[in-house]
Amino acid sequence: MNLHAKLKQRAAAGRPVRVGLIGAGKFGSMYLAQVPRIPGMQVVAIADLSPAAALRNLARVGWPEAQTQPKSIDEAAAQGRTHVGDDWRALVAHPAVDVVVECTGHPIAAVEHCLSAFRNGKPVVNVTVEADAFCGPLLARRAAEAGVVYSLAFGDQPALICDLVDWARTCGFPVVAAGRGHKWLPQYAQSTPDTVWDHWGLSPEQAARGGLNPKMFNSFLDGSKPSIESAAVANATGLTVPSNGLLYPPASVEDIPRVTRPKTEGGVLEHKGMVEVISSLEPDGRVIPYDIRMGVWVTVEGETDYIRHCFEEYKAHTDPSGRYFTLYKRWHLIGLEVGVSVASVALRGEATGAAIGWNADVVATAKRDLAAGEVLDGEGGYTVWGKLLPAATSLSLREGEGGLPLGLAHDVKLVRAVKQGQSLTWADVAVDTGTEAYRLRRAMEDLFAPARTSG
Repeated sequence: MNLHAKLKQRAAAGRPVRVGLIGAGKFGSMYLAQVPRIPGMQVVAIADLSPAAALRNLARVGWPEAQTQPKSIDEAAAQGRTHVGDDWRALVAHPAVDVVVECTGHPIAAVEHCLSAFRNGKPVVNVTVEADAFCGPLLARRAAEAGVVYSLAFGDQPALICDLVDWARTCGFPVVAAGRGHKWLPQYAQSTPDTVWDHWGLSPEQAARGGLNPKMFNSFLDGSKPSIESAAVANATGLTVPSNGLLYPPASVEDIPRVTRPKTEGGVLEHKGMVEVISSLEPDGRVIPYDIRMGVWVTVEGETDYIRHCFEEYKAHTDPSGRYFTLYKRWHLIGLEVGVSVASVALRGEATGAAIGWNADVVATAKRDLAAGEVLDGEGGYTVWGKLLPAATSLSLREGEGGLPLGLAHDVKLVRAVKQGQSLTWADVAVDTGTEAYRLRRAMEDLFAPARTSG
């Protein structure tokens, strides 16, 4: 709770935490909007595929043009300014960079960026949770082997959920369930970029005016992003996931402690200690008042009469039995909060969430009947959505062929037909085996399931 004080000390000593940012899109821009207001923190370098677009975003969030004119990282570090370019390799290798923030949203590229940063002795705050969902456990291990920290990004919901889980456990509460909210109806799983705005509540004209990316927004709507983020939470906290995908029980904030109980006690959980996502819509589409759509929550158990009496005495809202209590944050501020992770990693050497095991996986699942020869278009597209499954279930799909992770289901060709609703396996596609992301994922499978062979 003293990160701000530590940052002020670094500012006073003239030794700011120096950050290298890879990817200056929407999420990165939100972080950049806050950096001038954070003492003791300097973005010394930004690498983006389009430096011109990055500079436009910097201007949009209020950075003066003079701040971004250094011709090199050396010059930027010496002048207390920021170099903007397209060479991410130079960024992760430069001695002036203390922490790398991976913010591309491209899972295959993100794995390469993270691994290269580790090899150069740099800790990483990984905003690209899509990469964490399919190989985060081994990314965390590779970072530890290199003697650096790997972290999820505060502001994004997974790190905020991890924070609530840590609060609960540090207070001595057993965690019954934890998760986020979402606007969900079952038919959304088949949504495409062509239908997303109708479901979202915007016209195509409004979306175009705002420069909104239909594929990205559809990845939230169709359940892919909630599955990805739930997998990251399960792998970082040790919580388990539903045996056949998220249930999305509808509930107001008031009803969360009642709904997130085991089935044997009137809730929806298979057992205590699970990840789940709460829907902000009733099954008939009615909006639930005072929902948790944009927030995060944790449900804990009062194990003794004394603790339950304390809940009652201090007006803590519980389930009807008085045993289960939910703490929540109704909003998250996304990139505006990433500075917490950067400061924690740089000043404490602590992650704001990182995988400790492989509990969960997100498997590409057909939105419609798919024919051999079709090319998958990945998260939020027309062909597949991401289904959350226990890692052991993913590994055993279709007689051990193993589930195809959603993060590697982009721009790959199907070699055989797949029915709507069927989860894809490695054997269904001709995947590029030459990427670091593919090799890391297969190495992770072998590490956690040594009996299987990787192809």
